[in-house]
Amino acid sequence: MLVLAMLCLTFLGAQPPQGGGARPAPKNLKILKPDDVMRAMQGYRVGLGVRCDFCHVQSDFASDENHHKITAREMIAMTQQINSHFPPGEARVTCYTCHRAAEKPLTAPPAGGPPPGR
Repeated sequence: MLVLAMLCLTFLGAQPPQGGGARPAPKNLKILKPDDVMRAMQGYRVGLGVRCDFCHVQSDFASDENHHKITAREMIAMTQQINSHFPPGEARVTCYTCHRAAEKPLTAPPAGGPPPGR
């Protein structure tokens, strides 16, 4: 179990706490708040059906070298802007709204599929 926990921490780009301390704060945040990062990353991972290294440089999660990270920031800003038009807790747009667990969202229904609403 400890090995699994250590692998998860390594995969998520965090170091295990030393001496029972808290996990180091995320670096290079431009949109998200530190307390929201882990929950948001899980949502993005599921919403796009990708792993962390799709957007992040494996050894340096703070790096902006991967262009997908820049695109992700733009998409986060877009969904935040859309959601700002709704009362809190009501209709919300997320990555999953468009991506449906696919790296690239469909822009039209698949050919030969059932008509919408069926």
